[in-house]
Amino acid sequence: MGEVFAGRYELVDPIGHGGVGAVWRAWDRRRRRYVAAKVLQQSDAHALLRFVREQAMRIDHPHVLAPASWAADDDKVLFTMDLVRGGSLSNLVGDYGPLPPRLVCVLLDQLLAGLTAVHAEGVVHRDIKPANVLLEATGTRTPHVRLSDFGIAMRKGDARLTETNYVVGTPGYFAPEQLVGAEPDFAADLYATGLVALYLLGGRKPDAQAVQDRFLEMGMPPAPMGVPGPLWQVVGTLLQPDPYARFRTATGARKALAAAMELLPEAAPGEEPVEVHDQIGPLPPGFGPEGPAVADRVPSNPVTIDLSGPPAESAAASSAQLPGPPSFPHPAAAHPSTQDPRRTASAAAPESPPAPQSPHPRGERRPRHAAPAVPSPAPGTAPAASPLPEEPPTHAPTRPDSPALPLPAPVSAALNGASPSSADTASTGVPARRTRPGPPAKVAIPMLALALLCFAVGVAALLAS
Repeated sequence: MGEVFAGRYELVDPIGHGGVGAVWRAWDRRRRRYVAAKVLQQSDAHALLRFVREQAMRIDHPHVLAPASWAADDDKVLFTMDLVRGGSLSNLVGDYGPLPPRLVCVLLDQLLAGLTAVHAEGVVHRDIKPANVLLEATGTRTPHVRLSDFGIAMRKGDARLTETNYVVGTPGYFAPEQLVGAEPDFAADLYATGLVALYLLGGRKPDAQAVQDRFLEMGMPPAPMGVPGPLWQVVGTLLQPDPYARFRTATGARKALAAAMELLPEAAPGEEPVEVHDQIGPLPPGFGPEGPAVADRVPSNPVTIDLSGPPAESAAASSAQLPGPPSFPHPAAAHPSTQDPRRTASAAAPESPPAPQSPHPRGERRPRHAAPAVPSPAPGTAPAASPLPEEPPTHAPTRPDSPALPLPAPVSAALNGASPSSADTASTGVPARRTRPGPPAKVAIPMLALALLCFAVGVAALLAS
């Protein structure tokens, strides 16, 4: 696994180098996607100021690749942006050489669209070159341009981070006014765009000084070999040494380019299509399309479960061999002496047959707890004892009109104030509960008199004080 930066970005592998730092492919743990992370390599204040200025660029446009977020970890800082996999215009020309004029118009139009958004924010890029114009990996479909690397970009009117008469940028893509120390302006970006167009049409880096001398000598030189006239008129206007002779805005250049594209001839039938390949390459070991790969954990002794079930014969045999649940005698049956005496008494007493119930007429409410009818015993035979349930169910609330349940004789006698007889105790086996008497009168009366005397002495003492 790679180094985790600020607890969020896991650095995977380096994919390029910028002006002030290295560019890494990183895994964003929060958004769960791969991003490009630019890590600051230098620690001096000048590089840090440029780094802060670049990460502050927030330009949302399909053809602009601006920083999306940033993070700091100890003495390191980085900012992230979308991961663009198709390389740059330098890679495209390196693979195919000079590009067809129609394809150059498409790439140039998208670059000017991105510049329009950048200039609308008051920002001068100051480093337009083929290596800073990235491409999405679109294959043989229409290419998609992303203008990147705002390391030396600045807003018009901001303080410059370089000394006077010191030129920043890439040699070979300077505008003439930059070489004499003029303030950065939008026209300088348009001049560099014209040089990028020459690079795409010619397949090699143009000689900026020779181009400038030729324009100063001839005004508008004739179109180079293989470049259509309408397209050359647009590129030549971008390359004018006088900034006031160029297009004033990127929008004006786009309009002129759209008119020139309508005059270009159609592509030849056998022309080879230009394909934008993936230039980043595969992920290193330990990483997958969904992030860091996690090895599948397989148990050392896997258990195989057959869900199809056994055959019918074996299932029947196995069910026949299985022992049933053990049967245990009821505690009351094993130990008769521990049975509830009230249950024993009620079980021993013969139960009289209930009176026959008359049918209820229609409309009369039936009782909710009607006792089931018990058949009368045959003459001359003893009535069978009705066993009580082991655990009676929870009783419903007693209704006012329901008859009271009969109580055992000892309990009824105790409630009525009568002491149970020895016969009752012997018949039921439960001793009668007796109330504990108080102290005798010969003890209680003297103690009461003594208490009153103490109370009187205490009162007298209080009055005396």
